[in-house]
Amino acid sequence: MTHVIKTDEEAVEVARSLARGFAEGAARRDAERVLPAAEVEALSASGLLAITVPRAYGGAGVRTATLGAVIRELSAADGSIGQIPQNHFWYVEAIRENGTPAQREFFFREVLSGRRLGNAAVDDRAPDGSRLRARLRPREGGGYLVSGRKVYSTGALFAHWIPVIVLDEEERHHTALVPRDAPGLSVIDDWDGMGQRTTASGTVVLDDVAVREDRLIPSHRTYERASTFRSFGLLMHAAIDTGIAEGALADAARYLRGYTKGGWPGNQAQRVVEDPVVVQRFGELAVLVRAARALLESAGDVIDEAREAIAQAGDPEEADRWEGEAAVAMAAARVQADTAANRVTAEWFELAGAGASLRSLNLDRHWRNARTHTVHDPRRLKVHDVGDFHLNGIAPARPSHVRSAAQ
Repeated sequence: MTHVIKTDEEAVEVARSLARGFAEGAARRDAERVLPAAEVEALSASGLLAITVPRAYGGAGVRTATLGAVIRELSAADGSIGQIPQNHFWYVEAIRENGTPAQREFFFREVLSGRRLGNAAVDDRAPDGSRLRARLRPREGGGYLVSGRKVYSTGALFAHWIPVIVLDEEERHHTALVPRDAPGLSVIDDWDGMGQRTTASGTVVLDDVAVREDRLIPSHRTYERASTFRSFGLLMHAAIDTGIAEGALADAARYLRGYTKGGWPGNQAQRVVEDPVVVQRFGELAVLVRAARALLESAGDVIDEAREAIAQAGDPEEADRWEGEAAVAMAAARVQADTAANRVTAEWFELAGAGASLRSLNLDRHWRNARTHTVHDPRRLKVHDVGDFHLNGIAPARPSHVRSAAQ
């Protein structure tokens, strides 16, 4: 039976409880690349994967800041587990934004029963670097056929439904929701990254996969109007990075508390945590993490405020302004999370002895996870967005589905 979470407070408490268990095997899973199948099942059973289903459909409809906190808690325990459901929540939001009433009713009921949404968004590249676009083709008897090859498909291996980004004859994006066991669809566990090793972010291959008409969502509409959809999705990346930083800081503290330096003849041994330089440096790292956490929560609140304001906006300019506010808040959170994750996971080793680098401890997994995940959406782009907004009053540009299709 799948539990149904009803409140924001319960969602965070359930996440913390699960995270304590997930943390125990995180180092071993990373070292041996053991995929967290049991842990993902536990996520479904706990009800956490349904917390963004709107209250009108029986879900908790939690605040965006609460979703960020949940992903942060999970990522602090195991960065890969924190990333796996990111696309699930992204597509639940896509259904809320652009699904028909019947689609919302059906898929929200699926999610509440513990069913998981995966991801097949990024088209593979041809040898010349161009994208091999997955396209809709009319199917005899109704519906469509889709063929293609999708990479970075985080969550697909564990999914019951796989949302596939496809193009129609007018080059517009749609999301086709395809059952995981559909004929012609296969998921290859070929992810070989140095970090986030157990996300199973492999490849989805589609060979004339049938798509029902009522399983298509016109996702291109999201970018034809003011929306918080993109900010909502990218905020989860900030939550993952903030969680990785928190997990590394906690592991660093545990290690340093047990580390004693010196002790050779003529020199008295000293606990490293009594060294004022170590305390100072560790404090600086802790400030980075606390700032990332604060900006993450603030951005979540801005996104919710902007979503409501856009829905009630009297004119397009007001809606666009709120979309920009959400995008900048998200960008600032992403910048700080990136900084915290990469600095904390690397710099704490300077405070420890060589023993901290032992492979048996696998403490470097935090750095590998941070370095791998933070290149998904480079920091430099978000710094520019924040700077352009505050210096020139220019909000981040809304992505164009036409421009994306041409890339």
